[in-house]
This record gives sequence, C-alpha cells and structure tokens, in this order.
Amino acid sequence: MKYEAYNISPELKRNLDTQGFIRPTDIQFKSIPAILKGEDVLAIAQTGTGKTAAFAIPIIDRLQRSKKHRSGDAIRCVVMVPTRELAIQITRAFEELAKSTKVRVMSIFGGVEQDPQIAKLAKGVDVIVTTPGRMFDLVSQGFILLDNVETVVLDEADHMLNLGFIKDIQDLVKFLPKKRQTLFFSATIDEKIKKVAYSLVHKAIRIQV
Repeated sequence: MKYEAYNISPELKRNLDTQGFIRPTDIQFKSIPAILKGEDVLAIAQTGTGKTAAFAIPIIDRLQRSKKHRSGDAIRCVVMVPTRELAIQITRAFEELAKSTKVRVMSIFGGVEQDPQIAKLAKGVDVIVTTPGRMFDLVSQGFILLDNVETVVLDEADHMLNLGFIKDIQDLVKFLPKKRQTLFFSATIDEKIKKVAYSLVHKAIRIQV
C-alpha cells in the first residue's frame, strides 16, 4: 500500500511525496487508519520506526478537514513528550507535514523565556508539542486552555514514567475534555506502563511492532 491510497488531503499527500514518503512503515500502516477513525490507540514501537508520522499524518488531516467547517484559535491537540529535544524534533516533523495546510503547530518547553511562547500562543495554534513543566506553568497562568482539546498524544510514555512524570500525565487528564481521542506510544510495555495506559485510553486499538 502507498500513501496515495489513503483518504487524506492532497496537500498532505504532496508533502509526503516531497519528503520521499512512499509506503508507510509497519507502525504507520497499523496506526493511521485507526487514528483517522478517531479510535484510541495503544502502540508499542521503538524509536526509528516512523511513529511520529504515524500520529502526525492522521492528526493533521483531521484538523485540516475540521478547520474548513469551524473557526477559532483553540488548541485542539496536545502532544506531551519527556524532553525538550523530542519536542523540537516532533514539532519540525509536524511543520513539514502541515505545509500548505492551515494547521498551526508550536513546541513549548522550559529552560527558555516564556514570553515568546506566550506571544505565539496568543496568535492561535492548533497543536502544541510540549514537556510537562512549562505546559503546566502556562496552564496555571491562564495562557494555555485545554477545554477544546480533541486528541492527546503521550509519546515515549515509558521514558516519561521513568523520569517521574506519572503525576503530570494524570494531572493533564484533569484539564482535558472527557470525550477525546488518546494516543499512547511507548517503546516498551510492562505492568506499570500498562496500568497507566489503560487508565487513559478507551477501548483502544493495541498495536505492537
């Protein structure tokens, strides 16, 4: 199967073609259809298997389609990651895939001045790729509102748990609408990770590659 066979926007297909994406990897092949349908996904996949595109492609397509029928600058997707480096990397991937669409993406992380991030948020953004600390700082100050989030992605969830972010993950859920899509990506799975994952997802499609 090739990407051209997917029912995704022409702009997204052009961007995939420009970047040399021809056929989906295993994780993309198994994840994209489920995410496009709005299903929750629990995916076990190593770094380097193409998992960022596995969730970025369907998220961008769904946001782009819905933006044609609604206005507003509310944050619609949160991608929570354990490190600043990963936030930057995933944001770049989203930006490349979202070229010529109306989907706006930004990364949020600590260790830098927050004012430029606040200014960019004020202009309106659809997707934030964020580390827990800075995101909760901006939530508590009222600069980030999560009432309209439709999809939340927890990437490298095992790494987040190892770094002690379990409470942050649980706190994030308190700010999100109950009706949402949850995508949980982890390189490994054990009883602790499984317990957290199943407390967040609803009737999830389980994928392992």
